[in-house]
Order: sequence, then structure tokens, then C-alpha cells
Amino acid sequence: MEGMLPILPHEPSRTHDVTNQPPPLAPYDASEDTALLEGLRREGAGWAEEDVRRLGRVAGSTEAQEWADLANRHEPELRTHDRYGNRVDEVDFHPSWHHLMRVAVAEGLAGAPWADESPGAHVARTAGGLVWGHTDAGHGCPTSMTYAAIPALRKEPELAKVYEPLLTGREYDPVLRVPTDKRGLLAGMGMTEKQGGSDVRTNTTSATPTAESGVYTLRGHKWFTSAPMCDVFLVLAQAPGGLSCFLLPRVLPDGNRNPFRIQRLKDKLGNRSNASSEPEFDGTLAWLVGPEGQGVKTIIEMVNCTRLDCVMMSATLMRKTLVEAGHHVRHRTAFGARLLDQPLMRNVLADLALESEAATTLTLRLAGAADRAVRGDSGEAAFRRIATAVGKYWVTKRGPAFTAEALECLGGNGYVEDSGMPRHYREAPLLSIWEGSGNVNALDVLRALRRESGAAEALFGELALAEGADARLDAAVARLKERLVQASETAARRLVELMALTLQASLLVRHAPPAVADAFCATRLDGDWGHSFGTLPDGADLDAILTRALPERG
Repeated sequence: MEGMLPILPHEPSRTHDVTNQPPPLAPYDASEDTALLEGLRREGAGWAEEDVRRLGRVAGSTEAQEWADLANRHEPELRTHDRYGNRVDEVDFHPSWHHLMRVAVAEGLAGAPWADESPGAHVARTAGGLVWGHTDAGHGCPTSMTYAAIPALRKEPELAKVYEPLLTGREYDPVLRVPTDKRGLLAGMGMTEKQGGSDVRTNTTSATPTAESGVYTLRGHKWFTSAPMCDVFLVLAQAPGGLSCFLLPRVLPDGNRNPFRIQRLKDKLGNRSNASSEPEFDGTLAWLVGPEGQGVKTIIEMVNCTRLDCVMMSATLMRKTLVEAGHHVRHRTAFGARLLDQPLMRNVLADLALESEAATTLTLRLAGAADRAVRGDSGEAAFRRIATAVGKYWVTKRGPAFTAEALECLGGNGYVEDSGMPRHYREAPLLSIWEGSGNVNALDVLRALRRESGAAEALFGELALAEGADARLDAAVARLKERLVQASETAARRLVELMALTLQASLLVRHAPPAVADAFCATRLDGDWGHSFGTLPDGADLDAILTRALPERG
């Protein structure tokens, strides 16, 4: 028509050409971690390497990474009532959560090691967690608690006989029904209450004996009970004989729902895929586990197991974010060169790599101690007792600073949700809070030193295995012995920090390449280090450290 502008040929817009951005990381192999595989073999589970490698490829697959993203974007939802007004107290999850859970349970990351007599079974599980954790941390909560429930449940053999075969199975069965009618079970834990937190002896939930021996009715309100969709829970309540441990099923043997009224789900900083709840008990039936008045002593084995998993998950987050950062800087250029080739960025990555390897190596050493302690090694049991608390304190404390630095390697891209790094950053602080915050764990180390026979001897026996190999380590061990003489609560954190650093250094001196051990001792023990990551001294062999930590991908 007259007056209309002519239609011009379409020309592609050059303003939207994408350049200098890294390709997607997935698919990748989450088990491509030299320190992890070496530790797996060293701690007696080399027989599981093929399975760990297979799981690592699944964890790094595009599909599994998408499951993790979706499970966190579509958070669990609480349904307190059905359409007719009946109380149901169920939590609905996105299908991706169930995919993650199904793999985790099938791969033996829940209770399976307790049914496996193979030496190293618990190490194999921990290594599996170190690679499968590259997906999502939230679903590791119910698998961890299921794993940890077994040793506590064994305090009551008759209950263990009924529930243990289902808790140690490898079938994920999320439908809520009579536990003994299911193909597999998950266990949760309810310890803390709003008036006490870690001070569980102030719990007010009451447990009243019924006419049936060993069966009680509970009444009270728990403050943090994660994974409320689990089938059974180990909870603490005040019985006539004092604070006691109980097994509480969601569905009773007759098929009726046990009163487990979920008041709300917690709106948390991170760990969004996992439901954490406040359940109310009112005439809720539960079975006594262990003697009355010995609830803390009964459930402490559960806590020791979950603390190991806190260390494991912190080490996993470190490794995951290191891999993400390494991938980015390998493909991103600035000021005329790849970021990976720029000296200061190499320093940052190498420093992160040292921290990650130290955390992974300690995690697997703790898993080895746990495995051997289960099999009757009293020396390893003593080492496990103190070293797990030390590792829980230190490795989980390092996680938030580590993930923040790894995120920064991506610059503004790392601050965007699509990168996944904000999710890891929000997740990191949880591990130092769950199962006792920093002060609780530091004081627990002091308690172990003063009350647990052989704990100090076991720790120094481990350190002695590296004696004479590095003068800086020898000097640090001497300082540690001096501080132990006048250990006080006020100085507990400094003491535990030195314990952790000497323990990590001794493991690296014995098992890691000289470049790794030397850089760690120079910075963490000898003070040749700044106040942030990326301050390794000029003499550090950055090339050797990075080649070990971040091998070139094809």
C-alpha cells in the first residue's frame, strides 16, 4: 500500500552472539578426583572403585544435575489435611526428589553398609556420598539419618530384628503405610526442642508408660525434625526414669496413623529440597530404645554417624564448587589470556585445591576409622571418637569461606542462580550447625580428651605416624601438646583448630605428593599465608597442585 515502508531482508542480530562463555559442565565424572580414589583404596575399599566411578558418572550426568536443580526450585509442600478435613500430615515432593532418593538408596548410601560384612563397606558408602553429593545435598539428610539409626536401634535387639532388614535394604518406597508392609524404610530423628536446642536434657516432651511393656505415649513439640516423610523416627523424651530414646513409627502396626502433627515446614536459608519440620506429639505411641534415663547415651552413636556425614558433605561441596570454578576459568578469557593461565587465579585455585584435598583425605580417614571400629578395633574406635568431632568442627567451618571463594571465581556469573553456585553457598553453613554448632563440637572434643579413655593417645598416635617427615608439622604437634596441658573452654576453638590442621597435615605428608604436603604445611602450619584463599607463597608448586586436582577434560 502507498506510504508503507518496504520489508527488508532479515539479518541476524549480532548483539546476541554468545562468546567467551564456558560450555555446560555436565556431563562430567564426579569421581574424577585423585585424592578421593587414593583414599578409597588406602582405607580398605578399593574393591568398590568401579561402583564409585560408575556413580560418579551418573552424578555428573545432565539428567542428575537437572534433578538436583528441580528438586531445589520446586520445594516440598506440607498437606496437613485431606479434602474431607482428615488430618494426614504428609509432605509432597517434586518427582526429581524421588529420582535422587531412589538412586541414593539403591547405591547403598542409606543403611546398606550395616548389612554388608565386607571390610571397608562404610568407607565405600562415604566415597559414594562424596560423588553423589555433587547433585543435591538436601536428600542426603534422610539417607544419613537412616544410616545413623542402625547402631542406636541395636540397643533394643527385638526392635532391630523387625526394622533393621528394611532400613538396610536398597529399595526406595516413599508411600506412607505400615512399616513392615514396605520394601524399604527411611529413618528420621527428633532431638531438639525450642527451649533447648543442643541442650537436649532440657527437653519437655513427656513419655508415659502404657500397660504394654516398652510402649509409651509421647506428648510434646519438637523444633527441628528433618525429613518428616520418613517411616520411623528416633526421638528423645522425658520418661519417669529420665531422658530416654524412643522409636516412633508414622504408621502403627494396625494401619492407623500415629499422631504426628506437622505444624509447619521450616523456611530455611538453604537445604531447600529437604523438608524440615515441627511435629507435635499428642498421645503418640513410641517404643523404648535402650534403658530409661539413658537417651543421650543411646542416641550418641547416631550422632557420631551423622557428624561424619556433615564432614563428608562439606568436603563434597568443596570439591563440587572447585570443579565448577575450574571449569569456568579454563574456558573464560580476560585481558588477553585464559583465567586459568593468569598467575593470581592459579594461586586461588591451587589454594582451594589444597583445602579440598585435605578435607577429602580426612573424611575418608574418618570413614576408615568408623569401619574398623564397627569391626571391633578399639584403637580405631578411640581415634574415631575424637577425630570425628575435630573434623566436624573444622571442615564444616571451612565450607562457607571456600564456597564463597569458588563462587567468586565465576564473577557475576557465579552470583546468578542459574549457575548453581548460590545454592551451594547457602547450603554450606548448615553443615557446621547440624548435629551441634561449632561451640558444641569444640567442647565435645574437650570432653573426649578428659573423659574418654585413650582418645588423646589415639590422636597423637596418628600424628606420630608422620613424625620426622616435616619439621613444620613436628613443631605444630609440639605446640599442640603444650596447649593440651592447660586446655580451657575459652581456648577450645583454637585448640581444636590446631588439632584439625595437624591431623590434616599429617595425612597429606604421609599420602599426598610433596607439592601438596609442602604447600599445606607452609601455609596452614608455618604461617606463610594470608587471610584469604589465593595467598600461597611464591615457592608453592601451583602447576603440580592444579594438575592433580583438576586434570584436563577431553
